[in-house]
Amino acid sequence: MYKNVLQAIDGIEIYPLISFTIFFVFFLGLIVYVVLMDKKYVQVMSGIACEDETEETTIDGLRQ
Repeated sequence: MYKNVLQAIDGIEIYPLISFTIFFVFFLGLIVYVVLMDKKYVQVMSGIACEDETEETTIDGLRQ
């Protein structure tokens, strides 16, 4: 039943292409963001879980 309804809609074939394009661009952008991310920032963020809760750490890795 649904197959017949969707076939009757004019221009319906463009929606899967739009969806795929959005999906592809999002993940491509995410990969570019991760590759270009500042390595020092990643090191600081990875060490936050191991630190004492009373200490505050800035993005530069310096304690306040």
